[in-house]
Amino acid sequence: MYEKFEQLLKEQNVTPYRVAKETGITTATFTSWKQGKYTPKQDKLQKIADYFGKPLDYFTGGLTAVAEPADPYALTAKDERDIARDLERMMSELESKEALSFYGEEVEFDEEAKELLRMSMEQTMRLAKQLAKKKFTPKKYRKE
Repeated sequence: MYEKFEQLLKEQNVTPYRVAKETGITTATFTSWKQGKYTPKQDKLQKIADYFGKPLDYFTGGLTAVAEPADPYALTAKDERDIARDLERMMSELESKEALSFYGEEVEFDEEAKELLRMSMEQTMRLAKQLAKKKFTPKKYRKE
């Protein structure tokens, strides 16, 4: 990839320093990239591609999906276990006679209604967990 960058520098008669100044990417980044110590992330490659008027695929060869960072708001395996545990606890509490009453009268759910309630609660818990992650994720980890 760096070879393509060097070729563009020669073609457009610009220096890495000038590209660094105009894109906000440090010259140290370019040096590390040249030495093979660093592979630029998609956002930096996009800045370079925009600077030279090239598509991102010019540098990646169509491998842009590999360079994308992971979604910081995605549910982890631990989140999934927590949701399953909490959902199981809530559903077992709903099975007790006093848990479901309407004006003092017991309410009976058939299996279909229980399953619909379970699915609704699970979806709500997933959404709440994702919204909490968005709200409480430190700024340096946010995807914006």
